[in-house]
Amino acid sequence: MLDNGNGLLFSPAEPWRRERKRKTHNLNLDYNRLYEDQVAERTAILSEILGEVNEGVFLQGPVTFHYGVHTRIGKGTFINFNFTCQDDTTVTIGERCNFGPNVTIVTPLHPMVAAERRALLCPDGAERRLCWAKPVQIGNDCWLGANVVVCPGVTIGDNCVIGAGSVVTRPIPANSFAAGNPCRVIRAITEADSLANRPEILGDCAVIEPR
Repeated sequence: MLDNGNGLLFSPAEPWRRERKRKTHNLNLDYNRLYEDQVAERTAILSEILGEVNEGVFLQGPVTFHYGVHTRIGKGTFINFNFTCQDDTTVTIGERCNFGPNVTIVTPLHPMVAAERRALLCPDGAERRLCWAKPVQIGNDCWLGANVVVCPGVTIGDNCVIGAGSVVTRPIPANSFAAGNPCRVIRAITEADSLANRPEILGDCAVIEPR
């Protein structure tokens, strides 16, 4: 399946695009109708929706993918309720990520000028509604809090925490705690953040030493 990550304009109404979106939207509904313990059925549908889904991935549902085929999810990732992924181009989610409820990832962009949103002139002389898209990449071991929105073209590095309600409009470097609208880096995540330093939370549990 051809994605749209080259930054060029395209028509969302092209027949093959409309057919892929129709198929994916129907599969979304099929997935969302299933019970959580219908593991085999849910796994089979995700394999149809997504470009790549790896071992141990769990999507609580309901989910909404646009194309689906442009999205890849790494092993061991957990995604909570009401995940929306408007993947007009490539969306890559790393391994062992955790997403809170209502996380949204968007890749398409539209002209700022209203008349240009209505139509642009194509090389064949036809006037069409056009948009373009930028890929999104989320690294390994990231935690995105509830109601986070990740905007087109954003890269989030490994081991990041994105605070609830953030709107991520720019790259976030690895090992960062970032939050806000627009989202900005608050500080680096360090050993001082370890639960080993929070006995009132850790209780009788223990931090596992790195292997």
